[in-house]
Amino acid sequence: MSVDIKKLISQLTLEEKAALCTGETAWTTVPVERLGIPSIWVSDGPHGLRKTPIMAAETSIPATCFPTASAQAATWDVDLVQTIGQALGDECIAQSVDVVLGPGNNMKRTPLCGRNFEYYSEDPFLGGEMAAALINGVQSKGVGTSLKHFATNNQEYQRMTISAEMDERTLREIYLAGFERAVKKGKPWTVMCSYNRLRGTHASQNRYLLTDILKNEWGYEGFIVSDWGAVHDRVAALQAGLDLEMPGPQKFRVQRVVTAVQKGELDLAVLDAAVERILKIVFKAAETPKGKVTLDVDGHHALARKIASEAIVLLKNEGGILPLKNIKRLAVIGKASKEPYFQGGGSSHINPTKVDIPFDELKKLAGSMELLYADGDTMQPGLNQPMIDEAVKVAAQADVALLYIALPPFKESEGIDRPDIDLTDHQVALIKAVSAKQPRCVVILNNGSAVAVGEWINGVAAVLEAWMMGQAGGGAIADVLFGKVNPSGHLSETFPIKLSDTPATINYPGENGKVNYGEGLFIGYRYYDAKAMGVQFPFGYGLSYTTFEFKNLRVSSEKFRDVDGLKVSVDVTNSGAVAGAAVVQLYVHDEKSELVRPVKELKGFAKVMLQPGETRTVNIALDERAFAYYHPRHHQWVTESGAFEILIGKSAGEIVLRHTVQMESTQQRTAMLDRDSTLLDWMNHPRGNEIIKPLIEQAMKNLPADTPIPDWAKDLPMEVVLMWFANQSLTKAPEEMIEDLLALTR
Repeated sequence: MSVDIKKLISQLTLEEKAALCTGETAWTTVPVERLGIPSIWVSDGPHGLRKTPIMAAETSIPATCFPTASAQAATWDVDLVQTIGQALGDECIAQSVDVVLGPGNNMKRTPLCGRNFEYYSEDPFLGGEMAAALINGVQSKGVGTSLKHFATNNQEYQRMTISAEMDERTLREIYLAGFERAVKKGKPWTVMCSYNRLRGTHASQNRYLLTDILKNEWGYEGFIVSDWGAVHDRVAALQAGLDLEMPGPQKFRVQRVVTAVQKGELDLAVLDAAVERILKIVFKAAETPKGKVTLDVDGHHALARKIASEAIVLLKNEGGILPLKNIKRLAVIGKASKEPYFQGGGSSHINPTKVDIPFDELKKLAGSMELLYADGDTMQPGLNQPMIDEAVKVAAQADVALLYIALPPFKESEGIDRPDIDLTDHQVALIKAVSAKQPRCVVILNNGSAVAVGEWINGVAAVLEAWMMGQAGGGAIADVLFGKVNPSGHLSETFPIKLSDTPATINYPGENGKVNYGEGLFIGYRYYDAKAMGVQFPFGYGLSYTTFEFKNLRVSSEKFRDVDGLKVSVDVTNSGAVAGAAVVQLYVHDEKSELVRPVKELKGFAKVMLQPGETRTVNIALDERAFAYYHPRHHQWVTESGAFEILIGKSAGEIVLRHTVQMESTQQRTAMLDRDSTLLDWMNHPRGNEIIKPLIEQAMKNLPADTPIPDWAKDLPMEVVLMWFANQSLTKAPEEMIEDLLALTR
């Protein structure tokens, strides 16, 4: 469809332009029928569509409920996540939806965030890759996405007012890096701003975020939409770069924009630019016919089962109790086995097309095995000892006990943060009592983010982390338990031993309307590495029913230029007896840098399926950015020549191969000096060292030859050095002399 959008804009009235920048309803944009401008329909749905005719109360149209983002990320399989996106795109077409509101790509700064189940990871590289894959999948069908929540929305506590306070480097390397990767690799049609403030300014009217970074630096060409109710000053938001306000209708906001233009408070060119960005997407959406398509309900349910099975992480398997075999009687304990907990609460809550009941799926695969059952868990606060006693009695009659433990909805949901990372007191007591009587006990967890397991894990034989598993998760769990599927999930977030170990603890949740990101760069495994602190399960961890060997780490060049990048190869062998998928994780360690860096950072990964005895070579390409960090004084990503260690791991806690390479930086970058620059800064500056050399020689002329400059002196500001050591040789006061010296470096 060829549409002259600029001509259309010239034909619009001021009132029509203002209206186009605000929703017509909760889910649609404003049409202009006289000019043939249609509306588009947007829908919630990071892991399934939640299309509702009105804003709140009505039940949404049935749709496939796929595993949530935390589960998707645990697959470490971008191709599979892209397949989810394709399925979501098909469902959008069937339901006449033009843009799906997702994926969510905020960082898991703290495991307490109530919305963590909707987010991918504590690591921006992994999160960015997953988000880009989903975006590309959806948009390959001619349907748009809305990457959210931009940015620094990392807690639900006071989410509409809290101001995230952090330094520029932390913002760039951790909280924007995943968005940047998703924007550049996925090119989402829309980006949704977050509710919160960043450094005092609401994201909806934060020009630095929306225009300077997203549009100008990253070259983003889609439109920016508000989260629902995130706009506070409509004119300020437009000036900052926010194009569409949702939900509608908002007649007073529309009139405010009209008045602002008429009074000269808002440049008409700013409004026209927003209208142009919106119309480009409106007509792009119109190119894909919607409706009159039969949804492949069974096919998508099967896909949801496959994703859920690949997301399951085998955390413990003592004595090889799994997969289940040679069992006559199996105890199934837990209400979650008959009332599955497979999705979170809030805007992503899906009305599923069908739901697998875990207990029923077990029966289908159990054959002649006898299944015993006990409710075991109330899923409510408080301890119910009779229920625990009954569960222990049933477990004692069986060869193996399965405990289905789901974190109750009152523990995690959009809108509220978790009070802790614990299971309920009843659940902990249940696991301990059952495993004491029946040590051949397998715990299956359903939750959206990390939980503490230390109180009970030593007493059980096996643990499966099954996440918020989607509507087909019950069957996926059965597939893994009986060995139809070999678990290949790996954690996309660290499981700490206890909440007080986590890096944000001291600064969470903030006070006086602000939350200080005092841990800086060091969230997740970056923090535990820096502290050399033990964790329950490290980032990237996951067991299998087989074993893998990684060997023969090779690089394309021992010495390379940053702009050329580096290719890394490693051979992976399935050294066990059954087929399985290995996850190869590549981390980079900078051996020396001007500014502090994490011990290592994930910069590449690959998942490879192998038959018993099979060996395959995995190739991972590293670009310039894999070796760079953001330098706040230079306001850019920088590389520094030097040694970098390439690390191949099975998790962040298990590095199995290492190789050191030398990188040459091609950046023409000279460190900037100012009045606070130290003597060492001047000595390391090519021009600065030449300038101060005579002064230093004069100051040290009375000392024995080859006397080194003491380290403590190198830390002094140059102005102080002049005052203390070279004062007698100066022709001006030190504060004047330093300005002359600085001028010579520019």
